[in-house]
Amino acid sequence: MKRQVLTVLAAVALATAANVASAADAAAGKAKAATCGGCHGANGVSAVPTYPNLAGQKEAYLSKQMKAFRDGTRTDPTMNAMAKPLSDGDIANLSAFYSGLK
Repeated sequence: MKRQVLTVLAAVALATAANVASAADAAAGKAKAATCGGCHGANGVSAVPTYPNLAGQKEAYLSKQMKAFRDGTRTDPTMNAMAKPLSDGDIANLSAFYSGLK
């Protein structure tokens, strides 16, 4: 019985996480990404070798890194300043946009 409860709870947690992830709006992310294009390229492919390409990166990875820059647990003067004003929703939308690019 206990195992069945844990299985149900795990399934609910996964379904909830999937719903949160799918709530991101790639179109809103594209609009928000206008300022990112100067370094990361208009289509997420940077022309500068020292700036990473964002196109096609995994959505969860992008979200994690942007939150780390925003919160100061990952440091880069430019990225910390750019990420500081972003909300969780902004980050989700940007991540959805960039992960969908090829």
